[in-house]
Amino acid sequence: MIRLLVVDDHPVVRDGLTSMFARDPAFEVVGEAGDGAEAVRLATALRPDVVLMDLRMPGTDGISATRQLAGTGVRVLVLTTYDNDSDVVAAVEAGATGYLLKDAPRDELVRAVHATARGEAVLAPAAAAMLMNQVRSATRVLSGRELEVLKLVAAGATNREAAARLFITEATVKSHLLNIYAKLEVGDRAAAVTEAFHRGLLVPGAHRGISP
Repeated sequence: MIRLLVVDDHPVVRDGLTSMFARDPAFEVVGEAGDGAEAVRLATALRPDVVLMDLRMPGTDGISATRQLAGTGVRVLVLTTYDNDSDVVAAVEAGATGYLLKDAPRDELVRAVHATARGEAVLAPAAAAMLMNQVRSATRVLSGRELEVLKLVAAGATNREAAARLFITEATVKSHLLNIYAKLEVGDRAAAVTEAFHRGLLVPGAHRGISP
């Protein structure tokens, strides 16, 4: 069962999300918060698996709260109405595991929460487009480190295993993956691997000798 903390300054939104997930036996909503400061306090006390985080709230906003929680190992899935590039980049840099828009279909949201609980980076198509705009001025080819991460993912490595192999943090692996998604214009790790093979960035069979 995935333990959720719902964070939004609008009670109607919190009620709707809580009711939706309460009907699914795979989830347990352990708490609700109306601002970032309360989110940090409750997440520290309740240790949820995933925090559904709104961005723009009074007092401590979602970006600041995400930055504080990222250092504790709590996984944050940003759920917001805002898809401008500054918000997307700020959330990713703060350590969010994923970024989804509130108009996402229910099934997409459920899949995103499951993926976030597994530590997999998740990026809504609109958010991927925003992040992609940030890297257009740079080369569209993956950096050496991004390619290393993608090769390990193709070999079946989890984010934690890739981090250990490359001597970097799990949060850094997630950041690399989100950049990869943006550059390849995809939304998840499976699609990234498929697209990398399609573009010739990965060679079929070459990753099999890599131990995750």
